[in-house]
Amino acid sequence: MLPRGLVPIALANSHMAFAIDGKPGLTILNDRPLNAETPAHLLNDDITPASRLFVRNNGLPPLNVDQNNWTLSIGGESVKTSKTYTLADLKGNFKNFTQALTLECGGNGRAEFYPPASGNQWTTGAVGCPEWNGIRLKDVLEDSGFKDDAIYIGYYSADRHLSQDPAKDAISRGVPMWKALEEESMIAWGMNGNPLLSHHGYPLRLVIGGWPGSTSGKWLNRIVIRNRVHDGAKMTGSSYRVPKYPVKAGPEVPDEDMEIIESMPVKSLITSPKSGLEIPLNQTLELHGHAWAGDLEVASLSISIDFGQTWIDAKLKKPANRHAWQNWDATVNFPKKGYYEAWARAVDSEGTSQPMLIPGWNPKGYLNNSCHRIAVYVV
Repeated sequence: MLPRGLVPIALANSHMAFAIDGKPGLTILNDRPLNAETPAHLLNDDITPASRLFVRNNGLPPLNVDQNNWTLSIGGESVKTSKTYTLADLKGNFKNFTQALTLECGGNGRAEFYPPASGNQWTTGAVGCPEWNGIRLKDVLEDSGFKDDAIYIGYYSADRHLSQDPAKDAISRGVPMWKALEEESMIAWGMNGNPLLSHHGYPLRLVIGGWPGSTSGKWLNRIVIRNRVHDGAKMTGSSYRVPKYPVKAGPEVPDEDMEIIESMPVKSLITSPKSGLEIPLNQTLELHGHAWAGDLEVASLSISIDFGQTWIDAKLKKPANRHAWQNWDATVNFPKKGYYEAWARAVDSEGTSQPMLIPGWNPKGYLNNSCHRIAVYVV
């Protein structure tokens, strides 16, 4: 056994072997399955480049992807007409459009929970807002038709279970019909005008804005229209669920007392400057970042430099479209030399604010939307 804290020199000198092609600077949390987040200061773009979008996998990417032979089938007990579409069918038979949609892992912020919650220890970087290119999910669902008893959709994908057992799905989640039929819910083949990267589901994926990223299935090849809540892999038990009521940190919560996560909570991020900046006294500091609120809109964004004692309003922009994050800017001045923290706090359109402390503990460490903060040294 190695002494505690000692990293083998072979690993210490080979960290670049774990870099992700085309995604410089991301922090890799896991390599099987591959999961990586983006440091806050690398998320400064108003529209997230593909190179800066986090990577979240539950299984292993498919092998030998051929977009020319890729198909999407629509079925399930509540479909009227089962159909299969090629990529050419989807691109040619339905209205194409582009919109910015925020994608965030339900466990973003998990690393801050105490007692620690199991799972990838995301800090703040499992979020992004690219422009997605594709078609409306509703147009395809309406083309197949669905029965009056349809209440949910579920997706299936070509990624492989970690065991590589073909009978097992790595993940198969879904959303209620009303969410699937929203104008913003997409079947996408592109990001920012380019084909999807393999890491993001090439050649086809779902994008369900405002809800946990796990509902936006990658490598999409089948959708089922259900007359019940979808029961695929990671839809049952405690997966992507939180307690229905506040719980004490630590104890187990019975499955029947858990509910499925739907709209993500209000949240914000300071993306410029990078935490740890040193500036001279009397120099104005310009701050920039983003704020989002699941199915809602962000109503205001405030900044504090005195640990939440006082707040100033930032200039908050409207979203590019529904479910896109909102960009903001603020200017602050520091009264004297010393150590400071800049805190960001968003309030949604229903008046709910980000908490300054970590919100209610839950067994899987979901939905941490506490205020983001950066360190500033005034000299």
